[in-house]
Formats: sequence, C-alpha cells, structure tokens
Amino acid sequence: MAQVTPERSPLAAFPAEARGEGLLFHADNLEVLPTFADESFTVIYLDPPFNTGRSQTRQSTTSQRSASGSVTGFKGQQYDRIKGDLLRYDDRFDDYWGFLEPRIVEAWRLLADDGTLYLHLDYREAHYAKVLLDALFGRDSFLNEIIWAYDYGAKSKNRWPTKHDTILVYVKNPKAFHFDSTAVDREPYMAPGLVTPERAALGKLPTDVWWHTIVSPTGREKTGYPTQKPEGILRRIVQASSREGDWVLDFFAGSGTTGAVSHALGRNYVLIDQSPDAVRIIRARIPSITLA
Repeated sequence: MAQVTPERSPLAAFPAEARGEGLLFHADNLEVLPTFADESFTVIYLDPPFNTGRSQTRQSTTSQRSASGSVTGFKGQQYDRIKGDLLRYDDRFDDYWGFLEPRIVEAWRLLADDGTLYLHLDYREAHYAKVLLDALFGRDSFLNEIIWAYDYGAKSKNRWPTKHDTILVYVKNPKAFHFDSTAVDREPYMAPGLVTPERAALGKLPTDVWWHTIVSPTGREKTGYPTQKPEGILRRIVQASSREGDWVLDFFAGSGTTGAVSHALGRNYVLIDQSPDAVRIIRARIPSITLA
C-alpha cells in the first residue's frame, strides 16, 4: 500500500482545534490501520485478547423496581433482576504472536515521535511480549513495566492467586516522549505520618504498581462487556502521556473505556473493534462518537 499522507488520513476530517472528538471503526483493525498516516497518535493503548484458551463471557444485569420483586434493596424497596444480553468472544489463538505482531508493527508506525505505546497483557504472554517488543523497537525504547494489582475473582489453594495484569510501556523516542506527572491524579501516602502535612495533603505520584479495583459488577461504569477495564487505569495513562487535542488510538476497543476517558479529558480518539457487541456498547457509552 502506498504511504498515506496526513491529508488523506481519516483524521483529516477533524479541525486542528478539535477536542474530545471520536471516530469508531467496526472492522478488522489490520485492515483499518494502514489508512492512517505515520506518527498520527500520541498515545496508543492496546488491550488485546489475553490468549487464555477459553471463551470470555459476561451477562449484563439491571434492576427494575417492582412491588412484587424478588430482591429487597435500599429502604425495603422491591426489585426484579433483569438479565440482558450474554456477551461472548473467543480468547484462543493457535498462533497468538502471528496474530499480534503485525498489528504491533503498525502501531509503532502510527506512534508520534513524542508518543507512548501501552500494551496490556496478563502473565500468560507478558514475558514473550517484552522480548518481542525489545527486538522490534529496541530496549532503549522500553520505559516501564506497570503492574495493575487487584483483589477480586477466584481463589487458589495450590498456588499463589494471580491478581495482577502487566502493562508494558514503550516510547517512540526516548529523548522526546511526552510525560506530565503533574497532570496525573495523585494517590494518598500509605504512611502519611512519615511526610510533611503539606506533602500528605498533596498525595504522591503513583509508582509502577497500581492498586485499583476491577469494574464493579453493580457500579456506574459497568457495561456488561467481558474484560472491561476501569476508567481509573486509562485516566492515568491518558493524563500522563498526552495533552488536550492529541490523538489517542485503541484498536482492541472492547467496551470503549479508552474513548470514554479520552473524551472526558479533551483528547481526540480512534476506536476500532470488529465485534458487533463492542460497537453497540461503545455507541451507547459515547453517543457523540462518529461511526466511520
């Protein structure tokens, strides 16, 4: 394919002063990515299937007030539980890296000179990914290994329970990447008595270990999409590694958390997913998004 110029890129339809604008593609990401010009995105966040070897499912559930409901809630109100669609996708690949590598190569082409790539995986593939990304991009481009730690889900009696994901962070240019620690929501000190009252009130910059709960099954953020990531995780990423008006890309968009956070923070964004369920959820979650 001939090199795409910025004037022929899908982003050319948006004015330079655009803030919080979004573009959604219902397609195979490998077919869409070549239509964008080089270095179009300041942040690229990738949350690909984790290659768990099993089907991922999530059934959405809502509550509806009913005088004869089967569930008793706040102040004795009666409710019925209404089950929604059962969402499912296969998380099994015979050649996982044969699937992922060409997409990561495209992501690197699309990353701006001051841009940052975040690759979100779990323990099954994170170590392979580190070796592959070092080989593709160079070890000098590796910035961080972020551990997202949580305490939810199945317990294990015959091994240490697995309660974390890994986010590998690479920068296009180690001498020019954008990182604004002052823009990130700070967190409380674990031992506030060991610092001055002023520092305790300000809070501290998160380290590379992020303690954050998963999306609550009954919380405001819940969309019903399997493996939905919490807005708090994406907020840190977008705040630190982009500015208002920059473009953010997520081509395994899923429930659209990257887009929802980018929209709220005044970043422009492109979401790509080939799942009809994902596209339906994203359009409901971000009504202003433009369907390409």
